[in-house]
Amino acid sequence: MNTMERFCMNNTHGEPAKTADRTGRWAKTLIIGGLIALTGCNQFGPNPGPGSSLSMGAGPPVTGPSLQSATPSIAQASATGGVTAGTPATADGSVIQASSPNHGTTATPASTVIPASATTPTTGQTGHASNVDNGVGFGQPQPYVSRQYPTTPGAVPVPAPMPGNTVDTYGSPFGSPMGGDVLNAPPPAPMMPPIRDADLIVNGYPARTGRIMFGGAVNSDAGVTGQITIDERNFDITRFPTSWSDLIGGTAFRGAGQTLRIEAVPGSQFQRYTASFGDPNLFGYLPISMNVSGFLYDRRFDDWDEERLGGRLSFGYRITPDLSISLGISGQNVDVTNPRVLGIPQLDNALGDNELYSGQIALVHDTRDSPIQAGEGHYFEFSFEEVFGDYDYARFETEFRQYWLLAQRADGSGRQTLSYSTQIGISGEETPIFENFFAGGYATMRGFDFRGASPSIAGVEVGGRFQWLNAIEYMFPITADDAFRGVAFVDFGTVEQDIEINKDNFRVAPGVGLRVAIPMMGPAPLAFDFAFPVAKADTDDERTFSFYMSLIR
Repeated sequence: MNTMERFCMNNTHGEPAKTADRTGRWAKTLIIGGLIALTGCNQFGPNPGPGSSLSMGAGPPVTGPSLQSATPSIAQASATGGVTAGTPATADGSVIQASSPNHGTTATPASTVIPASATTPTTGQTGHASNVDNGVGFGQPQPYVSRQYPTTPGAVPVPAPMPGNTVDTYGSPFGSPMGGDVLNAPPPAPMMPPIRDADLIVNGYPARTGRIMFGGAVNSDAGVTGQITIDERNFDITRFPTSWSDLIGGTAFRGAGQTLRIEAVPGSQFQRYTASFGDPNLFGYLPISMNVSGFLYDRRFDDWDEERLGGRLSFGYRITPDLSISLGISGQNVDVTNPRVLGIPQLDNALGDNELYSGQIALVHDTRDSPIQAGEGHYFEFSFEEVFGDYDYARFETEFRQYWLLAQRADGSGRQTLSYSTQIGISGEETPIFENFFAGGYATMRGFDFRGASPSIAGVEVGGRFQWLNAIEYMFPITADDAFRGVAFVDFGTVEQDIEINKDNFRVAPGVGLRVAIPMMGPAPLAFDFAFPVAKADTDDERTFSFYMSLIR
């Protein structure tokens, strides 16, 4: 083995784990890839006692006699409730490997169970965990222990192999840490000891999962905003406090691995207030997630004011680590007030309250190495939404981003990346003005004012039912510590009232920019861009300089 693994099997009161055969005996066991076993061990303490642990080390494998030479310390450990680091189990310090009397060596390394009622281990006897629990560890997410505690980095605990199934020694789809062989589980034999069930109790203490963050931002699109966020990533909606100590000690409403986020973003032109609750594993071990959220948005546009109040319920299924699908329903009320100009049909029809309800399906494939400053990989999202209520229409959107790593230093710094992104959107004929597509600004098309690269009527930016926006960007380091990076880019595309591409409205804006990374201000770098439109529509509003700065602590 190339790694040292240590598991403490007692609960927080110092008691050892109890076996599932209900004999009333106490035992200590180790799980490797779903097998409860004594495996790959070369150190056992003379008198471990409750609350101890088992450690594993590397060495030449041996069989039979060397295993028996370790039985006194193993038996003493079993009687007292565990095994721990101490003197070598064999004279040469080798790894203990058990063998089956009927099938020879069962694995490399093979496994031997310490049964609850035994004083010495039975060679070749294996077992599996029928129940995995984490005792009463502080704030531990009870339903997800096997997912949170894999036996090796990247490995997933799996059940014991059924006869004839192909599994690898560690129960990992990626093989053992040392590249162990894949083997077939032997079929049942009359002389084979029966597989025994035992409960596995794992104790772990999580890192800090709750945060209260304060911050602010200023950018060329939304003005000045503040931010207050309460974020808990180990929430438990059912764990109500039973005493003052639960509230003071921080155990109330914690421990199930759920997420709770409450955010307030007041600002000069834009305000957002949201609350969301999510469960990443709604049905235990299945990769099905659920999220419910409510929101209040308030935005002062140049041509009207808009307030949105609504909620959303969605369910997601992770097909692979990179591929996921989601289904959601939402409802909102959109209040449009204070029009700058009257007599525009699209705007006049939307004044007042508008009720919208929708169902949406989305597919996402994400292989990026970082969601903030990706250097390689791609992101693809496809979504379809059917909207009903005061307006009935369908909406299709897709986004694709590809990142190529051109060069980097040996330590991974100094990365030079080339990226391409495209967005396509199509919406139905009854789409209201406040749901149209718009372009312009640092987030969509640089070189133009916010929403300034959109169709307009009598000076009012009404947007359109079709968009195709693209960007090609090259990022390179300026300083050795990557604190300053330069970018060269070209933004191009169009937004149209009808589903077409009109060459007279096609926009192209090349430019250059600067990225400044200040870790104490948060993960997102400061962005300063200069863009110069070389193709545009006659009604567009240009803006050469755009920027984004944020601080969050």
